[in-house]
Amino acid sequence: MGRRSPYPVEFRNDAVALYRAAGGKRTYAAVAADVGVTGETLRSWVRQADEHAGRDHSSGEQSAESRNEELARLRAENGRLRKAEKGMGTRAGDPAPGSRLFREGDEVKTHRWDFVSAHAEVFGVQRICRVLQVSRSGYYRWLAGAKVRRERQAADDALLVEIREIHTEHKGTYGVRRIHAELRGFGHTINRKRVERLMRRHGIEGRHLRRRKRTTVPDRLAPPAPDLVQRNFSARQLNEKWCGDITYVQVGGTWLYLACVIDICSRRVLGWSMATHMRTELVIDALEMAVATRGGHVGGVIFHADRGSQYTSAAFAQVCNGFGIHRSMGRVGSSYDNALAESFWQGLKRETMYQRLFSTMPQARLEIFQWLTYYNARRRHSALNYLSPVEFEQQQQRARKLTLAA
Repeated sequence: MGRRSPYPVEFRNDAVALYRAAGGKRTYAAVAADVGVTGETLRSWVRQADEHAGRDHSSGEQSAESRNEELARLRAENGRLRKAEKGMGTRAGDPAPGSRLFREGDEVKTHRWDFVSAHAEVFGVQRICRVLQVSRSGYYRWLAGAKVRRERQAADDALLVEIREIHTEHKGTYGVRRIHAELRGFGHTINRKRVERLMRRHGIEGRHLRRRKRTTVPDRLAPPAPDLVQRNFSARQLNEKWCGDITYVQVGGTWLYLACVIDICSRRVLGWSMATHMRTELVIDALEMAVATRGGHVGGVIFHADRGSQYTSAAFAQVCNGFGIHRSMGRVGSSYDNALAESFWQGLKRETMYQRLFSTMPQARLEIFQWLTYYNARRRHSALNYLSPVEFEQQQQRARKLTLAA
């Protein structure tokens, strides 16, 4: 009998779906790096899933449920495309028919020196400057700086290409600060205000926060745990403090619930679970995944959450006690008492559900799983000096080894 995998079945299935969604455009190693496993491990999961699918679907026919989900997805996509086509004429940013492109005099004020250069041989610089009522010395200063301007413009054009590539790679979620940090990570020595100027001029911006609904349902009969965090969402080392919470995502006409466990020191999402219910098993599965991620030895960790019925339940308390985890809880109705988790949910919803709605459960699970792995491995975090959580943990581990070696 083989050794039991430390990764939950839910996690393995989502990792296989993430690899398949790439359609062969990403290697096993590339997808596995985001997921946090080896390429060979991911390859074996995909092979096992194929064998399982072959046994369950030997006829090769798609199930009625899968066909219905695909049909719902296509209908939703078709509706979005129709709306986009109708709004293209009015929202594409083109000037309205009959409107004036320039205000009177703009064409001369903006390009006056170009105009002087273009007609200097015919009319002479002195005459043109007198007619336009501009300074001749100003024109010659502009002429002397032409080479510098061309070089600066070429540099801005090259930088703009990189900014657009970064913005596209991160699905339009990065704003000025994260794009600036990414450029510095590539070795560029560049001023943040220059990045801000180029992004503003060309209409490139990150996504903004949206308000969210309250999801905590307290159990007033359950004994609460003390607040061991006291709104101090910082930690000196890994596995000192964790926090967790539940949120929900609309999928068609129903809901998908997501529970996460975050290491407060590194902001890494250690465990998560997704389901169509909010029962206590949801938060237990997320906690058990977090414990497995840390190798099973987490005694003394403080786990902070709100006073939702899932976290105050006897079943959850029993699991925490079994792992040696100290429970901590904020007050009822105070989002600030679990502010780190609240901020994390805002980031997830801002970057995965911006002006859109998931149409099927597989689509929602895949995109949320993809964002969670991206968040851990590659997304730069402002609280970590713009390192990703995994990079920050690697830096912490290297520093610890050097300290021990010294």
